[in-house]
Amino acid sequence: MNFEAISLQSGSNGNCIYVETESARLIFDAGLSCAETERRLSAKGRDIRKVDAVIISHDHADHIRYAGAMHRKYGIPLYITKDTLDVALMRHRLGCLTDVRHFRAGEAIQLGEVIVRTIPTPHDSADGAVFIVESGGRSLGIMTDLGHVFKELGDEISCLDAIFLESNYDPEMLMNGPYPAFLKRRVEGPGGHISNRESAELLLSGGRLRWACLAHLSQHNNYPALALKTHRKIVPQTLTLHIAGRNDSTQVFKV
Repeated sequence: MNFEAISLQSGSNGNCIYVETESARLIFDAGLSCAETERRLSAKGRDIRKVDAVIISHDHADHIRYAGAMHRKYGIPLYITKDTLDVALMRHRLGCLTDVRHFRAGEAIQLGEVIVRTIPTPHDSADGAVFIVESGGRSLGIMTDLGHVFKELGDEISCLDAIFLESNYDPEMLMNGPYPAFLKRRVEGPGGHISNRESAELLLSGGRLRWACLAHLSQHNNYPALALKTHRKIVPQTLTLHIAGRNDSTQVFKV
């Protein structure tokens, strides 16, 4: 059964992940412009006009900035929690929304034969969630902007076949980097992001994983080679690792 995924972009400058199964085409987060999302999908042989749903994880601009434009331009239903939408409407210019479908973080979304399970996070947003996409007996995790490593994560990851997982920062780079003190505290605090080492330790739970794509790397407090080096010290060599780029799309991954 066809079950594929592409990170179109990942980082504080914009996030967007495309998932395709035999019966559904889904976009998770809309932090990339319509034109660029369409262009990058087209380069992979995909048509944004065939997308069935845009599903939003939380209210931060790098995940929701273009949700309204994408919803209107392509006529795609928007799936979002009510609290996330309420905050986003105050902070961002989403424009007119005509087909909004609310879910609650912790509930499952049924889209044909695809189930998207949502998991609440402690990230510093109104009502953040991460996702597990299930189709044909396989499961894909989309887990960034986690806040901190919370209890349920390990159990959820143990059941996954593949994952996009946050690997945001290196603690030493963060400590010595250019961020002001309040922002450093926010990144490493309970509502911020998880480090390379925390990400790697989470992957030790993933006995079924075929691959992991490290995502949402910080521009100033991390870089791909360092994230991979840290993970390779901890995770089994048999686990294939990839990096989701801040400015470009990944290959098409098979789940």
